[in-house]
Order: sequence, then C-alpha cells, then structure tokens
Amino acid sequence: MSDYIIRGMAADGQVRFFAGTTKEIVETARSIHNTSPVATAALGRLLTAGALMGAACKNDSDLLTLQIQCSGPIGGLTVTADAHCNVKGYVNNPEVILHANDKGKLDVAKALDMGVLSVIKDIGLKEPYIGQTQLVSGEIAEDLTYYFATSEQIPTSVALGVLMEKNNTVKQAGGFIIQLMPFASEELISDLEKRLGEFTSITALLDQGMEPLDIVKQIFEGYNVEVTDTIPTKWHCNCSKERFSQAVISLGKKEIANLLADNKPIEVNCQFCNSSYTFSPEELENMLLGK
Repeated sequence: MSDYIIRGMAADGQVRFFAGTTKEIVETARSIHNTSPVATAALGRLLTAGALMGAACKNDSDLLTLQIQCSGPIGGLTVTADAHCNVKGYVNNPEVILHANDKGKLDVAKALDMGVLSVIKDIGLKEPYIGQTQLVSGEIAEDLTYYFATSEQIPTSVALGVLMEKNNTVKQAGGFIIQLMPFASEELISDLEKRLGEFTSITALLDQGMEPLDIVKQIFEGYNVEVTDTIPTKWHCNCSKERFSQAVISLGKKEIANLLADNKPIEVNCQFCNSSYTFSPEELENMLLGK
C-alpha cells in the first residue's frame, strides 16, 4: 500500500490517534522542488503534519493551511491539506545547505531558527480560524505540540520524521498525532508521558518494516487499540489554467492593461507544483473586456 493514514481510539476511548506513512508524498515534493536534504526534511515534516491534521477535519469541504514564517535560511514553508488528506507545499529557499547538528541529524531547527507557526482552518465560516504560536524549537513536531496545547487546549504529542537515502532521495517519512480526551485518567496520562518520553524515532521504526498500526500498538502496549479508518493520502495540486485566469482577473483592469502593453504572452507559475500557464495577449484582452 502506498501512503496512508490510520485514525482511531485507544485505552477505552481515552485517547485518539492519527498515524501515517508519507514517503511518496515527501519524495514527490523533493522531486518537484529539487530540495536540499535539510529542506526536504523540513517540508516533509510539515507535509506529514498537514496530512495527519487533514484526517482530523470534520467536514469534507474543510481546508487547512500550515505556514511557518521564520528568520532562518530556509525562509519559510507553506503546506495545505484537505479533509481527504490531499496535501501540497513549498519551501521559500529549497536549496539551503547546512551542516548536520551535534547528533549527526539534518539540522531543521537551525534552518528555521526563530519564527511563527500559523494554522489556518477554512471550515466554511465567513472568516477562517487562525491560530498562531511562536516556534519553540524549530523541530516542527515540538512546535505543533505546543500549538495544540496553547491554541486548541488539547494535550497532544506529535512525532514527525523524514529519513534520507545517501543519494538524497527519501527513504522513509511518517508521523503520528496522539491526543488525550478530556476524561483521560491521571494514571493513563502519567503512563503515556513516560512512554512517549522514551520514544525515539518514527522513521527508524518505519525503516525496520513496521507499519503505522504496529507503532501505535507498541506505544499503547497493554491497552486496547481500535482503528476506525484507513485513509489514502497523496500529493495533489488542484491548480489549473482556469484557476489562474481568475487570479489574473482579480488583479483588476488597470493591471491587466499594463500586462497587455507589451503585447506579449505572460507566464504564471504555481508555487506548489511548479506548473506554468501561459496567457496570450488575446486571452488578456478578453479578460479586460470581461469575456
């Protein structure tokens, strides 16, 4: 099976979880954006988070955007996801190169440095919900754990990982989100804190051949685990020439007239998938005339 996410409950409904493998999504992003290893790791973690959080959406039409604005050399990242766990994303500086950190790992924290994490949820209301928190470590999983605790008041543990091959392709990628329900017992909370504190690396377990369910069962050994859904997740960009034509129209007649002044085609690029769309002078003329 290719990339997928499982969601369910554990410990007699005291905990809900989302866990998945996202290797193909992250490799697709790496290939499209030609990202450096550290940029692949950063974007891959955020794409994985987007897919997992997409699985938590309540309505089919819900949309989610995760955005990091930061002072580090990576410049920032943007990921969008929908309720069907379709994700896409880009990084501002895909070519950033950094030395490994003192643990010999890709230094995502240094690539991001200080910044702000924004979670934007479009759930069909007049205005989208926007939650923002400061980056606490730049490791992304810890930053999202902090976001859930402060902005949504949900005790949460987030694990995200990307493991690279020596040729800089993606070997493994995945993650989980574990959230306590309001009625979770103190005994369970204490036990789970200890277990998660000893948890090392999700990509190491995936690389050993474990599936997301195996990892969840290992974390909750001795407790019951119930999977309610298995959801395919994939990279998907919904850009099209029609969508971009609407974006050009939204610039206004004055700006379109300026574009027409050279009497040359214009090219518009999608930041998410690098697709290009060309509009001829005739097409711009029709936009100007409202045709």
